[in-house]
Amino acid sequence: MHPQRSNIVRASESEVHEGPVPAPPPHSPRPYHWKIVWKKRIAVASRWLHIYLSMVSFAVLLFFAVTGLTLNHADWFVKQQRTVQKKGAVDLKLLKPDVDKLQIVEHLRAADGVKGALSEFRIDESQLTASFKGPGYSADAFLDRETGRYDLTETRMGAAAVLNDLHKGRDSGKSWGWVIDISAVFLTLVSFTGLIILFFLARRRVSGLVSLAVGGAICFLVYRIFVP
Repeated sequence: MHPQRSNIVRASESEVHEGPVPAPPPHSPRPYHWKIVWKKRIAVASRWLHIYLSMVSFAVLLFFAVTGLTLNHADWFVKQQRTVQKKGAVDLKLLKPDVDKLQIVEHLRAADGVKGALSEFRIDESQLTASFKGPGYSADAFLDRETGRYDLTETRMGAAAVLNDLHKGRDSGKSWGWVIDISAVFLTLVSFTGLIILFFLARRRVSGLVSLAVGGAICFLVYRIFVP
């Protein structure tokens, strides 16, 4: 290379490097929008609730699905109703001068294995009547106030009847009633969170809503046309 030309190239390079280095253009961040943040939070929370509530309520959902079938088709299952007649007597001190209701009930439970909750205790001039109810179970005791003797009729209606009564909450007590209420809340939340998640799935949103509308319309038409 010619010496003069080489000097010119070096001088131009030095001028380039000696000059101020231009700053890169400022990066414009994506605008922080509160709606986007809240949409993401709602989507994440709905997905979390949907998954874990589904797992918690899975056993409950399975129970009510199966018992709905047994309740709607009770004739499909073998009836195992069994009725037992028993006799016994209580101490007359529990009857005179006043009736000791608690001790009489405890005697029936201890002596004859009576179960269920006390549903009725009627006192007449000559007779006492104590009735017990439970899921798939009933017992009725008729007690003579003069002699203290009683006749007890106990009926057990089998496993299918127990499941059906639990499904309906009949004669199952307040504790089981709370189980039904909490289960209903869980299943409602599972349904709503699933619907919320559907709204965040752009590709599935229309088809999902159409399926929802079709299912609701079918149920309504069956009710209007076939239900007397």
